[in-house]
Amino acid sequence: MTLFDPPAPLAERLRPRSVAEVAGQTHLLGPGKPLTRVLQGGRLGSLILWGPPGVGKTTLARLLAGEVGAHFIALSAVSAGVKDVRDAVAEAERQRARGLRTVLFLDEIHRFNKAQQDALLPHVESGLLTLIGATTENPSFEVNPALRSRARTLVLQALSPEEVRGLLERALSDERGLSGVTAQPEALDLLARLAEGDARRALSTLEVAATLANPVTPEAITEAFGRHLPQMDKNGEDFYNLISALHKSVRASHVDASLYWLARMVEGGADPRYIARRIIRMAAEDIGLADPQALRLAVAAHDTADFLGHPEGDLALAQAVVYLALAPKSNSVYVAWGEALKAVREGESLPVPLHLRNAPTALMRQQGYGQAYAYYFDDPEGSFAQSYLPDGVQLNLYAPTGEGWEARVAERWRKLKDAHGEGEGSGG
Repeated sequence: MTLFDPPAPLAERLRPRSVAEVAGQTHLLGPGKPLTRVLQGGRLGSLILWGPPGVGKTTLARLLAGEVGAHFIALSAVSAGVKDVRDAVAEAERQRARGLRTVLFLDEIHRFNKAQQDALLPHVESGLLTLIGATTENPSFEVNPALRSRARTLVLQALSPEEVRGLLERALSDERGLSGVTAQPEALDLLARLAEGDARRALSTLEVAATLANPVTPEAITEAFGRHLPQMDKNGEDFYNLISALHKSVRASHVDASLYWLARMVEGGADPRYIARRIIRMAAEDIGLADPQALRLAVAAHDTADFLGHPEGDLALAQAVVYLALAPKSNSVYVAWGEALKAVREGESLPVPLHLRNAPTALMRQQGYGQAYAYYFDDPEGSFAQSYLPDGVQLNLYAPTGEGWEARVAERWRKLKDAHGEGEGSGG
């Protein structure tokens, strides 16, 4: 080995040589589990391996192909195109002539567009190619239904801290690992937590830390790891899972959880303006008239975050989230608005009663527009007595709750309905 022939990275050197060496994924590889049964039967069908980075998707694909004695072709959807697929098909035909089946491994399959994914279909259907696609994105959104229907989706899980620590210990003891390097137990515990289930990142960090200190210390791990950025794909499922968790925590009045999910999004690099818009939505949807001040505060937080930027404006978002989480909750307006839209979309277009129409011309007045309209400030009683919907039409859309400020609204709403002749026991 020379300066011009450096060793392979630690993660590559420690790549499992058999299924038995795979760390984690016991829900797939344990006794009687799906992949164990597949290997025992010797019949490997097309698969989509869905899971976070560094959990062994590529390794598992290679091992599965080896276990069934198949020829293995690896492509990355980041750089491959239809021509590469055609080349893989040609290679598979040559291997079939020799009596070998071919496993095509397509890493980051979600990056293939529809046309590229469609190019795989006939060869997967014919059995020429056994496809194993790997993705960190939800296949329901990123993989064509036609391709999904021809491949079984298996979910790989992030490694537990205990599984990551076992992998780190193997790196220190295995002849392929870090010969002569030791590590303090506290350092391994720290790295097992920081890695968040990503075996590749854990091993890469340990390799760098070993150049800084031997034995490896927690300080060396911290320096090698760099700044800890929580996992979040700003365009993927993780992002929407986090905003969902934030919204639901605010709705449930759980302040600490709300702050935690907000911090995860901010530290993960989410656009503060997007978060602020979602906070405004929470105020309108879940707090509503139980505390009208919530919407004002949410809009102010949006303006503040936009004006100050990150990180100074983040505090305004935190203030709004805490306020909304603590505020009384009411979705009465949200429900009423949904019912109003449903009435419009599913019913006929009701005509505006003549007395509610403006009459700017003589002809319109001759047609009865505006006649007998009771102006509230001139005739409050007459105003309440007149109808504001076509004759015979009655809608019950809004139902105030007894939460917060809306409790006062509920009492006034009851009195107004009585005044309009719409209360209980009325003939309307």
